[in-house]
Amino acid sequence: MAAETLAATAGIEVYRDGKCIIKRIVYWMDLKRNYKKLMQEAGDLRATKDAICTEISRFRLTEDMRVWIARTGMIEEEVIELETKYEKKQRWRLDCLANLSRDMTEKCNQVRNHREEGKLQKMTLAMELPEPVRKIHTLKLQENSSLHKVVRHVLGFLDDEKTRRIAICGMVGTAKTTIMENLNNHEKVAKMFDMIIWVSVTKEWSERKLQDAILQRLKLDVQGLTSIEEAALIISEELKEKKYLIVLDEVWDMVDLNKIMGINDNQKDSKVLLASRYDGVCYDMEVDEIVDVQPLSLNDAWKMFKEKVGHPISHPLIEPIARHVVEECHGLPLLIDRVARTFRKKDKNVSRWEDGLKRLQRWDSVKIEGMDEVLERLEICYEDLKDGEQKECFLYAALYPEESEIYVDYLIECWRAEGFINHANNFKQARDRGHTVLNELIKILSQSANSKILVKPHEELEDFPRKEEWELANRISLMDNGVSTLPKSVDCHDLLTLLLQRNKYLTSIPELFFMSMCHLQVLDLHGTKISALPFSLSNLISLKALYLNSCPDLIEITASVEALKHLEVLDIRKTKINLLKFGSLIWLKCLRISVCNLETGYHIETQVSRFDTLEELSIDVDSSKEGWDEIVKMVVKEVVMLKKLTSLRFCFPEVDHLDLFVKHSPLWEKDSCLTFQFSVGCHDSAFAQILESIDNPTHNILKLVNGQGVDPVIIKVLMETNAFGLIGHKGVSSLSAFGIEKMNKMFNCLIDRCHEIKTIVDGHKTSEAVLKWLENLYIKDVPKLESIWEGPVCAGSLAQLASITLCKCLELKKIFSHGMIQQLLQLKHLRVEECYQIEEIIMESENAQLVPEALPKLKTLILLDLPRLTRIWANDSLEWPSLQGIEISMCDMLKILPFNQVNATNLQSIKGQQSWWGDLVWEDDATKQRLQSLCILD
Repeated sequence: MAAETLAATAGIEVYRDGKCIIKRIVYWMDLKRNYKKLMQEAGDLRATKDAICTEISRFRLTEDMRVWIARTGMIEEEVIELETKYEKKQRWRLDCLANLSRDMTEKCNQVRNHREEGKLQKMTLAMELPEPVRKIHTLKLQENSSLHKVVRHVLGFLDDEKTRRIAICGMVGTAKTTIMENLNNHEKVAKMFDMIIWVSVTKEWSERKLQDAILQRLKLDVQGLTSIEEAALIISEELKEKKYLIVLDEVWDMVDLNKIMGINDNQKDSKVLLASRYDGVCYDMEVDEIVDVQPLSLNDAWKMFKEKVGHPISHPLIEPIARHVVEECHGLPLLIDRVARTFRKKDKNVSRWEDGLKRLQRWDSVKIEGMDEVLERLEICYEDLKDGEQKECFLYAALYPEESEIYVDYLIECWRAEGFINHANNFKQARDRGHTVLNELIKILSQSANSKILVKPHEELEDFPRKEEWELANRISLMDNGVSTLPKSVDCHDLLTLLLQRNKYLTSIPELFFMSMCHLQVLDLHGTKISALPFSLSNLISLKALYLNSCPDLIEITASVEALKHLEVLDIRKTKINLLKFGSLIWLKCLRISVCNLETGYHIETQVSRFDTLEELSIDVDSSKEGWDEIVKMVVKEVVMLKKLTSLRFCFPEVDHLDLFVKHSPLWEKDSCLTFQFSVGCHDSAFAQILESIDNPTHNILKLVNGQGVDPVIIKVLMETNAFGLIGHKGVSSLSAFGIEKMNKMFNCLIDRCHEIKTIVDGHKTSEAVLKWLENLYIKDVPKLESIWEGPVCAGSLAQLASITLCKCLELKKIFSHGMIQQLLQLKHLRVEECYQIEEIIMESENAQLVPEALPKLKTLILLDLPRLTRIWANDSLEWPSLQGIEISMCDMLKILPFNQVNATNLQSIKGQQSWWGDLVWEDDATKQRLQSLCILD
């Protein structure tokens, strides 16, 4: 029995060993196949890992996925170890090879399972990727409302390849955020971009907070990172292959997107859209286009309020009250929305509506909210100013009345006199620095506990303020009042600035009035009726700026002016004071006089040249006064001797006198820093104002009045001229006669009453681009003008021209000659008035091949009193992408407008007469209905 049991046990063992041997033989036989399967699976695993690392940012990976990637690395090392063993298999026994084949089979299963796990996690991560658009719950805008038109306007810019940064700018409450939210949700915007990133930039924003918001929007995990630069690189990597739109709402200050996101404007087709209350922020952000959002019209405001309140508003007793409520909202959408919510609860209770209106009127929310915002912004501006220089300049402006005009150069002179402007060796440098400081001051109105300022302008004061008001003040402003008398003496030892200008009843100053003002630095008495200056003026030993201009009765100075050792600025224009009374002040830097201040006779030769340290000189001329030209001729010889001038305002009676100055003044040399405002001929201030109103004060201006022909010195001066006025000139048929190819610095041009000019530019006489920087062209009363440009147009000509005004050009038939309109890529404003031969604004015969994108920047078109005008353009083929406003009056033959249902998408208003509108002919009713809503008719 035992033998049988032993035999059975032995049989089982033999069976097991045999089965094991067979399995090993099978493994050995499948070694090569198992190796190939393992390598295949390992390759697939590697591909899955690479795809995950490539397609999914490492900063979006979960902890589980990071563990999976780490485990993948370990498995790959184990596979490599098996691969190495396989390559050395020739030296192995059969049982070792069988074991290797078995290990490969097991590893192959492990690799396959691990790969499937990775694929599953990849799918889960893909589902967690940031959505292309996050819709925002917002107010739906009414079709054709003013806000809806702004949305359409911005859509046009978003679709424009050349426009990279767009700003929506407007005061608080004008629904900028609502507009931005509607754009964020817009289907067209979603189709334009792969991703829209909305970020609200709070008042307390920081680079880190803004960066964190963007990272959160992109679902990027950057735990452990401390560097803004490193996070910016991650954002940049995430977006580099995407076309994206960055939407920044309520931007309070300049945001450096390159630093925060690692992006710049070179990234393909991506754009930035921002909203801000402050246009200065928009300019700092270097936007390409600014869309101003204005308060709603009363009609739009009523529609919005009516929709919000609902059916109670239709009640006949409530509607008139409701209309007054809307008026109190001043067109601010946010205020309308909040007020409507409140009044909706009043249902049809008339008493409650009336009570609500009265409370709203007492509340006066607009004024309160606006003032809070202004004061808040002023505090921010003040605290953000970089240094004491800027803060002093900021506070100084509190001396001026609200909404009054402040002449920039005058303000800067006062700043310099008070010592606010540092590091300026001369007046030109001081003005440049002053303009820089002024550009940084967003608003010029403030009060400060640290600056004792007494300000009482426009208060109809008849007497000087009480003693306790002025004795501690260091700056006093009583301008534009009715002060007629001043106290006999005042105790103002700390007074630095005293502004008494334009007190028209002030006729005298007590003799002791200035006795205590030894620290006074700025004194302004201009526009008063004083006839003399008291002897106590000599006590103003610290005075730096004295303004006496426009005091027509002022003739006497009883004081000794030699004591005014620090006086730099003196203005005595339109007074009867002789300049010789101030002859001892040879240290003056800035002098403004009139010809009437100059003594006639032998003294003329030394009156001006004695002030040899002058940096700025202005001599006003009244050409109606007999003998003015003879005096000025002698003064020219004096001016030539002044070697330190940086600014000269002067009227030369004849071209020969200008030639004398140019030839003999050391200032007229190459690379000279002289800024000039020259008139040649009979001076007429009206023409000067037209020219200067479109010009920068620092520009060089030349006005040529009632001249004849072309003198070489005019061509020479025009080479340095920025604004040119040609008025009543004879003997030339075009501006080209003055060497137009050398007018490379001209920005503005006025041509008036030149009865022999036939064209502005004669293209036959030039072979290069001309007037490349001209921005404004104003042509008036040129009866023989036939065209602006005659002949071929060189590419680059008129490339910056933004505004054209044509008035009383009686023979003018063509405005845009062949090839000209293609150069006007920057033209924004066109006004044509009283040009009786004009039949077409854009002549088809001159512009047969005009492309639909012509005049891409044109915003306003004004056509007045053009009795023969029949059409603006031959058809409706032009896109008019930027056109916003049209005004048409007394153009009775104009029956067709060049618009259809899809062009001029940003058009906001059409002004004209009801009778003219009624006579228009339309291709279809849809276009008429679309444009009807934009009409403002009388």
